[in-house]
Amino acid sequence: MPRPVRVLLLADSHLGFDLPRRPRIERRRRGLDFARNYALALEPARERAVDLVVHGGDLFFRSEIPASLVWDGFAPLVEVARAGVPVFVVPGNHERGSIPHPLLSRHRLIHIFDAPKKFIIDIRGIPVGLFGFPYFSKQVRRSFPQLLTQTGLARDPSSIRLLCMHQLVEGATVGPQNYRFTTAPDVIRAADLPHGVGAVLSGHIHRAQHIEYDTRGAPLNAPVIYPGSIERTSFAEKDETKGYYLLEFEPDKTCGGRLVRSHFVPLPARPMVDLTVDSQGITAGQLCRNVQTALAGLDPHSIVRLRLNAESTDRTTGGLSAATLRALAPRTMNVEVGR
Repeated sequence: MPRPVRVLLLADSHLGFDLPRRPRIERRRRGLDFARNYALALEPARERAVDLVVHGGDLFFRSEIPASLVWDGFAPLVEVARAGVPVFVVPGNHERGSIPHPLLSRHRLIHIFDAPKKFIIDIRGIPVGLFGFPYFSKQVRRSFPQLLTQTGLARDPSSIRLLCMHQLVEGATVGPQNYRFTTAPDVIRAADLPHGVGAVLSGHIHRAQHIEYDTRGAPLNAPVIYPGSIERTSFAEKDETKGYYLLEFEPDKTCGGRLVRSHFVPLPARPMVDLTVDSQGITAGQLCRNVQTALAGLDPHSIVRLRLNAESTDRTTGGLSAATLRALAPRTMNVEVGR
């Protein structure tokens, strides 16, 4: 039996988030956290511990970004490709379905799903087919079967077949209330997932999850794997572990490959803290002292959403300007005032 094909799956790296090229204010930038975890996630590929890399979309935090930032995102992927590991990238919704400055992604081992298409590669004599399409925003629930047809998946004889995309799938969950996607026009029906693929590899949902059953408990035609985002992007994710997946597939033409190992690898994520501070009937100076004391009791690397526990006058809250908060908090901390 040949050695399984090893796949590194990551997504939603949102490079460039909170990372201005010419910052007007000196403070800790969260964009550095994303860049660090992006590099950490790609380490197994740089060390050739995997056979291929799939990025499930939203490589960047928006579509209109400078070429220098695009190069910062693709330089690590080029390094992986130069090590001989093929890379496959799905343009996500933050890229509006296309990679900005695409010439910077040019390398014979970097493949972009800029349209519904397939790529066939050979891994130690095993034909592996990767099929996919860029983020599709217009009624994907209705259009998904046609998009699948356009990839050529149904006619491909590869021993391992993987579907790569950046979409919502019925049954996926998000948020602190475990909201479950079901029947909206931008949600793919579980019943429409194809037979004959080893797995559906997708970005878009920031919570890591491995889905094998539909909402009624019936087995899916193929498992759906979301690696989630590589860092916490909002307080809705404050309790979620961030990371990427290492997957192993054994060849099987009948089913498109058997997923024999699915291992989630956590990445370091800074703690997110909702902090309530007493503001009842006090002066601006007292409020600042209360805030400083409360912040001092937290992990100095925390990302803090500050809330006041009473209605306060403009005179009181005016003492909590952004500059004041930066002065009260450790330099390693990010603080915002929530409502």
